[in-house]
Amino acid sequence: MKPVRVMIVDDSATVRQVMAGMLAQAPGIEVAAVASDPLFALEKMQRDWPDVLVLDVEMPRMDGITFLKKIMAMRPTPVVICSTLTQAGTATAMEALAAGAVGIVTKPSLGLRQFLLDSGEDIIGAIRAAAQARVRRPPGAQAPAPQAVPEVAPGAMLETTEKVVALGASTGGTQALEAVLKALPQVCPGIVVVQHMPEKFTAAFADRLNSVCAVEVREARQGDRVLPGRVLIAPGGRHMQLSRSGAQYQVSVSDGPPVNRHRPSVDVLLRSVARCAGSNALGVLMTGMGDDGARGLLAMREAGALTLAQDEASCVVYGMPKEAVKLGAAERSIPLASIAAEIVRYAGRRGR
Repeated sequence: MKPVRVMIVDDSATVRQVMAGMLAQAPGIEVAAVASDPLFALEKMQRDWPDVLVLDVEMPRMDGITFLKKIMAMRPTPVVICSTLTQAGTATAMEALAAGAVGIVTKPSLGLRQFLLDSGEDIIGAIRAAAQARVRRPPGAQAPAPQAVPEVAPGAMLETTEKVVALGASTGGTQALEAVLKALPQVCPGIVVVQHMPEKFTAAFADRLNSVCAVEVREARQGDRVLPGRVLIAPGGRHMQLSRSGAQYQVSVSDGPPVNRHRPSVDVLLRSVARCAGSNALGVLMTGMGDDGARGLLAMREAGALTLAQDEASCVVYGMPKEAVKLGAAERSIPLASIAAEIVRYAGRRGR
């Protein structure tokens, strides 16, 4: 099998040196070239085009986002953004995804060399995943790419669009979600869910919930409408995002590298809900280990959504909700037994 040929574009000599050395040791990966800025990179690419680009954002002569857009227009190529500016939920991260990046690795501002060595597996994993991506030229009149979530102008159609509830959970979440969904009436807002679960498990999980709940529960498919009384669960092994067409919400299901070590990632879903639904949404972060979803919930709150976290006493693992509370992402913490009632109460509200 041919190796994945990678070009590193970064103005930091340390990044180029350490990352090139690390990738050179990875089986199946070859460093095709390095460049200190996009213009040097383009000269080299025109002679020998790489399979994957690892691209910084802050660089001389041309920033990485502008270069990304240029490359995607010229010859769509898998790009992994590696930058200090692309923390989860930031405008730069979202702009990079919208422009066609298939992966994001966030660099710290300090301790760069050690970070690259410590995070070698994550970077290599992102490159391998990017190499498998089928990248297309950003469409003009066609439908947007799955990760290119359209912006919602402040105040646009806020009174006419339907409400959306987004739930995220991990360890202990299967039982917690069942408790919440079984307590919901058939008439409730459309719900989108990310539960950390391996591939092929989510379909059976959704089927079982569908058999015991008044609401319709199903594993999400590309383009599924988010409708009142319907619960869409992200497929194991794939990211799910909310998108909007006029006053209608739907979901996109896509491959891509793990985010916060998870695919599906709660953060990926909640960030898309923040951008597409804004104040028309309710976000709830439930029991789980780690911090996936905390920054996405913060993005939802900053967009005007109602945000809640499951309280410590009712969590199997008080990890994800705790991180959300620490960030100020959750307006309130509530027990598991109260979440369904909050969803029903939210459904009856006339506005944020």
